[in-house]
Amino acid sequence: MIWAATQSAGALPHRSSDRRASSRFPIECELRYRSWSQGKIEVGSGRTVDISSGGVRFKTDSPLPSGKRVEVSIFWPAQLDGKCNLKLVASGRVVWTRGDNVAVRIEKYEFRTAGSGSLCAVAS
Repeated sequence: MIWAATQSAGALPHRSSDRRASSRFPIECELRYRSWSQGKIEVGSGRTVDISSGGVRFKTDSPLPSGKRVEVSIFWPAQLDGKCNLKLVASGRVVWTRGDNVAVRIEKYEFRTAGSGSLCAVAS
């Protein structure tokens, strides 16, 4: 992530099988989301499928339309100082929805402390 941020877009390595500049990591975590448009707030939940520095894909029972702004809170698999649960809060736009899968391009993110939350699983 640091390397990609310091390189120009033209200097990123070309991958013939995958056009993404960021690697995806198969992490399954509980998440909550909220989206809004025209003063209406929609909330829901789901589970991540994979995540990268540029986006997150998750499954939900309520698919979101492309272009919709969304904020996701992901219960993170690591703790701060081995004691305090963390969550990743990211905001961005829905890029695509296929069935119960939703992909969001991350525009902004931060880690926050969280209460007791679900554990995550890293797929092998």
